[in-house]
Amino acid sequence: MKANNTEGLTMFEINVLVQQGGRFVIFPNTISKIFKNFKRSNIYFVRPEENTFKYALKHCFLNLTVSWKTFPWGPVYVIKSLYYLIKGGKDYTQTILEHLNRNNPSYNPDIKFLKYN
Repeated sequence: MKANNTEGLTMFEINVLVQQGGRFVIFPNTISKIFKNFKRSNIYFVRPEENTFKYALKHCFLNLTVSWKTFPWGPVYVIKSLYYLIKGGKDYTQTILEHLNRNNPSYNPDIKFLKYN
């Protein structure tokens, strides 16, 4: 599982950002090939003051151009995907945090040894 926008962040920093309002969201995509639909999704970490529009726009164009071609489920999946794009993504914060905390060692710095300039 690869989450975008978490490069250089420790688990402690991710947990602090989530407590401040950050979240992990998924934007579903459906790619249609002649008789088959392939579902996939990208995971993004959205920081507390960040808007999801810039991530959703790319997926919106992808869904509208490539996803509708397979009938009858292609248009159904496009409508479902557009619903989540308008909503700001499908929130998977708790699921991904549980996975990260289970698979990564926790890092809790000792506050009294931190120096502030």
